[in-house]
Amino acid sequence: MTTSLTDILDGTDRAERLGAAATAWKERVDADPASAYLTYRATGVGVGSVASEITVGKHKFVVDEPAALAGDDVAASPVEYALGALISCQIVVYRLYAFALGIQVDDINIVSTAHLDARKLFGFDESVRAGFTDVHFDVTVTGPESQERYEELQAAVDAHCPVLDLFQNATPVTAAIRKG
Repeated sequence: MTTSLTDILDGTDRAERLGAAATAWKERVDADPASAYLTYRATGVGVGSVASEITVGKHKFVVDEPAALAGDDVAASPVEYALGALISCQIVVYRLYAFALGIQVDDINIVSTAHLDARKLFGFDESVRAGFTDVHFDVTVTGPESQERYEELQAAVDAHCPVLDLFQNATPVTAAIRKG
């Protein structure tokens, strides 16, 4: 059986699925705390002008750059995917914590704006940051709760969102290069 986008967007069984997942994870971690540690693996290969084909598990996607950055503009750029990952993680965690806190969220929409100074990318100015200089969210939730309850939800989301944590805190990264 395949799941259609319409089935995913419907979300009628969201509360049931969130509850079942939370219960299963709690039981798993209570039985073996080491099971809480997850490992992710992605591979990428260069294609086209500067694009990459990325494989993560059974999923594949293309990352490219706009023509102004020597790309073929066939897909979102790496920083656009990073911003998309941040927004999508926020949405997941909003839904998870809305369920956990008993806060009704009928719909959620996040618009994010981020700024990047390309001078470092091109080697024009080594004193500026290579990544985003700032990121701003405009989160709109619909539902019957008070503004205070939604602010409580936002605080829980910001404290528990893994991708937000990646953006806000330094993560040790190592690299090795090998001649093929």
